Amino acid sequence: MTKPHEIKPQSFGAHMSIAGGLHRAIERGLDAGCDCLQIFVRNQRQWSAKPLDEDIVRLWKASAQKAGMSHVVAHASYLVNLASMDSVIWDKSVAALTDELERCEALGVRHLVFHPGAQGQSTLKEGIGRIAEGLDQIHQRTRGLKASLLLETTAGQGSSIGHRFEHLAEILAAVHAPARLGICMDTCHIFAAGYALSPPHAYAATMQEFEHVVGVEWVKCVHVNDSKKDLGSRVDRHDHIGEGHIGLAGFRNLVNDARFFGVPKILETPKGTHTNGRDLDRVNLARLRRLVRRKRRPVRQ
Repeated sequence: MTKPHEIKPQSFGAHMSIAGGLHRAIERGLDAGCDCLQIFVRNQRQWSAKPLDEDIVRLWKASAQKAGMSHVVAHASYLVNLASMDSVIWDKSVAALTDELERCEALGVRHLVFHPGAQGQSTLKEGIGRIAEGLDQIHQRTRGLKASLLLETTAGQGSSIGHRFEHLAEILAAVHAPARLGICMDTCHIFAAGYALSPPHAYAATMQEFEHVVGVEWVKCVHVNDSKKDLGSRVDRHDHIGEGHIGLAGFRNLVNDARFFGVPKILETPKGTHTNGRDLDRVNLARLRRLVRRKRRPVRQ
């Protein structure tokens, strides 16, 4: 019988607004009880943005260092579509991701999460080919940068690519510098795509499939969102932890999976105030933390 041991510390956080300045996201995160953060590094609804001011970068770095946030990741603009058949949209997507990756580098943000894209009327193979070509161009333009791009799993709405684990594996295999990439696993998205997260045997099967097809070592961030829609719905609608179709059992499986202990787990759940008057991010973070087992159950040999 092995001795029980303490679980390694984990990081839980949320996406925070940068309204009023990038550093304000850190302040909001601290107020909500975050250990880690996700932010936008520019206006996500516009293709272009003003260059980062040196004072903004200096204030951000000072605030981040003082706060001692263990992880900060960024989310790319929702306009980006590297799988687009439209050459203008594709070019703008490459330019936007290049700019955002450079901003992450300047800010010391580790990763930039983005949705792989939608193939439109073209074939899946063609869409994946365009994504890989776009990533190769971005990597050529950002040689030497430490900040990396994370492919986010998708729910499968429309012609979006990334709702099957095989899609992610094919993209990683097609790019010239896969080591500069990673995966962001979104619980709502994979659930909506048809991958169960509970009971334990179903969770184990899902993660075994991910391990076989992609490899858990690629996961650098997890978006922890419950789902308003049922398993396999292919509809992306985030819900509060334990209030959707995934339920607390699914998140209990995830937060106690040792393979993801060092991976930041970030909420993208609706903002607002709970009926008890508490901030909803605080409520969701508390629910996640309560699910973590403080000690391992002894394993019989």
